[in-house]
Amino acid sequence: MDGELLSATFVELTDTLVAGFDVIDFLHVLTDRSVQLLDVSAAGLLLADPRGELRVVAASSEAARLLELFQLQNDQGPCLDCFRTGRPVAAADLAAEAGRWPRFAPAARQAGFGAVQALPMRLREQVIGALNLFRASPGALAPADVRVGQALADVATISLLHERSMRHSDTLNEQLQSALNSRVIIEQAKGKLAERLGVGTDQAFSLLRDRARTSNRRLSDLARAFVDGTEPLTSPATGSSRQRRPDAGQVPAS
Repeated sequence: MDGELLSATFVELTDTLVAGFDVIDFLHVLTDRSVQLLDVSAAGLLLADPRGELRVVAASSEAARLLELFQLQNDQGPCLDCFRTGRPVAAADLAAEAGRWPRFAPAARQAGFGAVQALPMRLREQVIGALNLFRASPGALAPADVRVGQALADVATISLLHERSMRHSDTLNEQLQSALNSRVIIEQAKGKLAERLGVGTDQAFSLLRDRARTSNRRLSDLARAFVDGTEPLTSPATGSSRQRRPDAGQVPAS
């Protein structure tokens, strides 16, 4: 494990005092760093909305995002179990989990994943979501990786609660609902940009994030401007190519 990257990640996940703190980008940092630091191939994050229902708010890849949506649509999977119990949920071999998750396990394997570890986003008794870590090959996540993954989830949870208090918000639900609303417009922008440039949705999202960071703008603000046509968004590296790259790991709708 890269100790320097781990230290930098903890700093990034606790630095909520910066101007223009962006919740969506913050949560994507958590999923991206989880993949970079741990022995996993993808990560997804679910947070509860004001009614207590889980929503997909971040994922390291399109395959992970679709699989998280599949869990919600079928009301079945490790992330839901983790959120409901407030405890980690592990499956070292998804091929053997058809009895526990008859719909999710085959879908996860079809998406290219052989094992999963779900970790709660919690502070004491309060659980606000769950972090899903997917491995391409069967096999349990090493105990050290589980501890680091849980530490990342815990620090991110504390940071979200801290951000709420800094904004003098009445409830955490207001902040989470804002993030969920932003996610809708970001998904629209991602799809529109992928279609315009002829690239995959993962690459389209990376282009949006890069532009937001270099222009010092909130990701949701840039996405909204692109969707309503007030912000042209092209990439010299991809704008001339109309070759569409297929998204890996598409999960069938239930």
